Amino acid sequence: MAETKKNGRWFMAAMATLLMVCLGTVYAWSYFQTPIMKAYGWNNTQVSLIFSFAILFLGVSAAFGGVWLPRIGPRKMAAAGSVLFGLGYALAGLALSIKSLPLLYIGYGVIGGTGIGLGYVTPVATIAKWFPDKKGLATGMVIMGFGFGSLVMSKILAPVLLNWTGGNLVAVFLALAVFFFVVTLAASLSFKNPPAGWSPTGIDKKAAKAPAQASKSPAEAFKEARSEIFSVRFLLVWIMFFCNITAGIAIVAFQSPLFQDLWHKTDPSLAAEVLAGLGATLIAVTSLFNGFGRFFWGAVSDKAGRIKTFRILLGSELVVFAALILSGSPWVFAVLLCWVLLCYGGGFGTMPATISELFGQSKMTVIYGVVLTAWAAGGVVGPQITAFLKDKVPEKASTLSLIVGACFVAVGFLVSLLIRPAAAPSAKPAAVKPAKPPRG
Repeated sequence: MAETKKNGRWFMAAMATLLMVCLGTVYAWSYFQTPIMKAYGWNNTQVSLIFSFAILFLGVSAAFGGVWLPRIGPRKMAAAGSVLFGLGYALAGLALSIKSLPLLYIGYGVIGGTGIGLGYVTPVATIAKWFPDKKGLATGMVIMGFGFGSLVMSKILAPVLLNWTGGNLVAVFLALAVFFFVVTLAASLSFKNPPAGWSPTGIDKKAAKAPAQASKSPAEAFKEARSEIFSVRFLLVWIMFFCNITAGIAIVAFQSPLFQDLWHKTDPSLAAEVLAGLGATLIAVTSLFNGFGRFFWGAVSDKAGRIKTFRILLGSELVVFAALILSGSPWVFAVLLCWVLLCYGGGFGTMPATISELFGQSKMTVIYGVVLTAWAAGGVVGPQITAFLKDKVPEKASTLSLIVGACFVAVGFLVSLLIRPAAAPSAKPAAVKPAKPPRG
């Protein structure tokens, strides 16, 4: 059976990308950081903790999602994530209406973050099965969608809704809850696994006749991958990934306030509305690099190799962080930050193929889910360091945050040097013709 509209793998890839764009709006949290602080009197640490909780539970739920996905299936998993994601925004709106910071942590952070994690892990694993011939292109496109989410939020959804509601944050979050619930649920219902023996050119008759393998229980799936998860190689990959994420997300979470601070120092006469507009523009521009980096570095890794690509992007980031520390210009900050986000996104774009090559395709779903706990840890450590610095030493926060970021990148680069790349497949030896038995 050749690919038909019934299969709809490209439609499924488009829906997966749409889902990821919606989930990726979490990266625009810095757009709301300052307005929420001003409206409710909370400090940087308190408000940034909402974002940190979201990333923490994103990573943890993605790990569990990777284990449960083979049993539950992509449609149910993505639908559950969509419902929780929309519910997170609804509870955030309720929390703002009653001025409850704990409910914000639970709603947007715990519940919404869990929804993002379940939704994130599903499209990557599912689309990879539908595109064995174009795995890099298809998964790169899907993961790239997550990076573009902050552009959609900062330049389209949030400004339109703020203007429509007269700046009412409660109404904005409730409207986003309805919008995301409808869009993400509709996208998730298109997901399904390919039939047994399916390939882009048709059905392999031998594979189709073979009995379908029973879906593994979560315990069985984890047991199969356990030795790799507790290996030194996995630990090194986890630390490398964690360092790249922590350095990048510490800036992602506060890029708008940091950028506005630099502009205020350069030109104190700029109005708050102008500064907010500059911050939103930076989020939009860097989101393009965050998204494109997932595709770009994934393509580079196809040629250069996965671990070598991590070494290149981490090494270049270290140079860029050093330049950021030495420069106080907002323009230089914006340009160099684009490269940081390109490399930050590149880590996510390269990691699925890295896990597949180092640990095997059959264990990829489980191990990829577990490695995303590095995202959970980085989402707490990075933003909280920056928030602490902005609250305690606001005049030096930008410089100190960049120094911390550079240290994490340096550690990640050194760790990458310890990881042995996957061995290249050896050439298949030519078949030896058996000697004829002697006559007689």
